[in-house]
Amino acid sequence: FRSGSDNLLVILKRKWWKYILLGLADVEANYMIVRAYQYTTLTSVQLLDCFGIPVLMALSWFILYARYRVIHFVAVAVCLLGVGTMVGADILAGREDNSGSDVLIGDILVLLGASLYAISNVCEEYIVKKLSRQEFLGMVGLFGTIISGIQLLIVEYKDIASIHWDWKIALLFVAFALCMFCLYSFMPLVIKVTSATSVNLGILTADLYSLFVGLFLFGYKFSGLYILSFTIIMVGFILYCSTPTRTAEPAESSVPPVTSIGIDNLGMKLEENLQETHSAVL
Repeated sequence: FRSGSDNLLVILKRKWWKYILLGLADVEANYMIVRAYQYTTLTSVQLLDCFGIPVLMALSWFILYARYRVIHFVAVAVCLLGVGTMVGADILAGREDNSGSDVLIGDILVLLGASLYAISNVCEEYIVKKLSRQEFLGMVGLFGTIISGIQLLIVEYKDIASIHWDWKIALLFVAFALCMFCLYSFMPLVIKVTSATSVNLGILTADLYSLFVGLFLFGYKFSGLYILSFTIIMVGFILYCSTPTRTAEPAESSVPPVTSIGIDNLGMKLEENLQETHSAVL
């Protein structure tokens, strides 16, 4: 309903094929990761899902022209060390025993899903920073709904028809939908302030939260290694956000523009601008 270039019909006429590809990547990333749990172990999903982070950094380097410093690579290594610690805790707790029906298929699905997530996240960062958050959510929501609906009818129709519905199952689906709605609503806000890479590093802590839920629902065994892994991942995340990445694109001024600013760096930048303005007035 907006006027000008932000109008829905104008966006569809100019970029419809781009958003079809983006919607397809996002839908299939979700589908492959969820499907992988049917074939492989939780441990494999946790480890192989980290493959998306180097893919994301590589895509950001070539597409967004992001340039990383040594501290960023150290931070990513620290986060991956935390994931390894969490996987070790899973092994000790016996959570990897459910091997699934075909581990190889599951592992391949995780790798493909992680790569597609990286593509989707890089595109999301470009859109929310260069265009608008509303355009990203609107277009991905529109085409994602169409693509997933068609895929549901083709691939999952028999599975849906065989579900014995009751209020508990319906409530679980509603809860899952609300969680995904919140994730997709908040992620563009965070990506605009930081970057897609930093968001994915933060999401590595999700396994710890699932553990806490599993303690009550599934009787998981608790280990102090989970707290250690959470601490290691958070240290890596803070390290990554402590130093801004820079772009290789030429800027108008001599100072290279900041493409990804941590929260602390954003405050420092605002303070510097205020000081410069105050000096100019004096």
